[in-house]
Amino acid sequence: MPKVGMVSLGCPKNLVDSEVMLGQLAARGWELVSGPEDADVLIVNTCSFIEPAKQESIDTILEMAGHKKTGRAQRLVVAGCLVERYREEILKEIPEVDFVIGTNELDRVLEACELGENSDGESNGAGSRARTSSHPFDPYLYTEFTPRVLSTPSYFAYLKIAEGCDHPCSFCVIPQMRGKFRSRRFESVVREAQNLAGQGVRELVLVGQDTTSYGADLGLRDGLALLLEELARIPELVWVRFLYCYPNRLTDRLIQAVASSPKIARYFDIPLQHASREVLKGMRRGSDGAQFLKMIAKIRAAIPDVTLRTTMIVGFPGETDHDFGSLCDFVEQGEFDHLGVFTYSNEESSAAFDLPGAVPKGVAERRRRKILSLQRRISRRKLRSRAGQRVPVLVEGRAEETDLLFTGRLESQAPEIYGRVLINDFEGP
Repeated sequence: MPKVGMVSLGCPKNLVDSEVMLGQLAARGWELVSGPEDADVLIVNTCSFIEPAKQESIDTILEMAGHKKTGRAQRLVVAGCLVERYREEILKEIPEVDFVIGTNELDRVLEACELGENSDGESNGAGSRARTSSHPFDPYLYTEFTPRVLSTPSYFAYLKIAEGCDHPCSFCVIPQMRGKFRSRRFESVVREAQNLAGQGVRELVLVGQDTTSYGADLGLRDGLALLLEELARIPELVWVRFLYCYPNRLTDRLIQAVASSPKIARYFDIPLQHASREVLKGMRRGSDGAQFLKMIAKIRAAIPDVTLRTTMIVGFPGETDHDFGSLCDFVEQGEFDHLGVFTYSNEESSAAFDLPGAVPKGVAERRRRKILSLQRRISRRKLRSRAGQRVPVLVEGRAEETDLLFTGRLESQAPEIYGRVLINDFEGP
């Protein structure tokens, strides 16, 4: 049977798309290989959220293109977000690419990977390139019946509950790549979760561009809270967590759902982006640090041992020293358990692209380092305060560094994101 290799870049949401494409190929008899030198067809599932992600995608495409000259690869397929933004440019500038698949064309992967001749008698290179140079943006959602091959360790899986986004954030191009927000059917998500649990999955991580809006388009009130409570009833699951909360959609009902079930991880991932009212206004997100602190206090009052994670953007157009000072004050007062910082990436199709008041890259980078320095002190203090505690740990296996240690995660540590636990001994019964 023909062999296919996949390189999946970007976020967990993109990884689920990769798993869905691989599932469709495996169901039709394709052999999945890990080494690009062994593949007849190579697929690169790309990310293009910010400039570094775009560059990584382009570099990977060119690297995989080399295998058409040096390896057995006959065909190179490019999929994902980069295609939605630069479909024509990819086909024009990288002639080694034989087929492109947008984020809403995952069901075309079999067509994209087909070897041999097409119906026009042409090789599937030039013929497919012509047919895929333009494609309508049709909404796509996979279901519990869609074949999927997990690429994560057997004990955890990502579960995409929605696609697209309706928020107007001026720095973000995701709605252009993923389309309008749309939820998967409640029953479909639950059935897939049950299927995954039956396969041995013990931790589910719910993902979507905005998980807190889940079900709103289906007429569900507090849809995410209802979904979490239903998933917590699946006996085989140990942890259920969700990522990508939008702050103004975080309801009391959702907080209560997390507080009341031992299976729902006491973990909130809330990308706030900034704390200055003026910067947030420019980002089209609204609110400010004072409101965020009230939200944080409410969560911690209901769940004292909660873990809070957020991300920030520095260097947004018009960000003044005063704005940055407000952000520093907020970070110190918020005392997040995990915090990531990005320098602003000026994306040409975003609403913020032509905003005045560009912040020099050097200034933005210094601000990024300053926030990280503040957070390191907070994280160090929080971690030291846990010394001597007895806590549940999900043991994942032996550490890469040495067979003398095992590695695992706390409930406060989402997979593949922040930190791990090193274990040097196990107590007997």
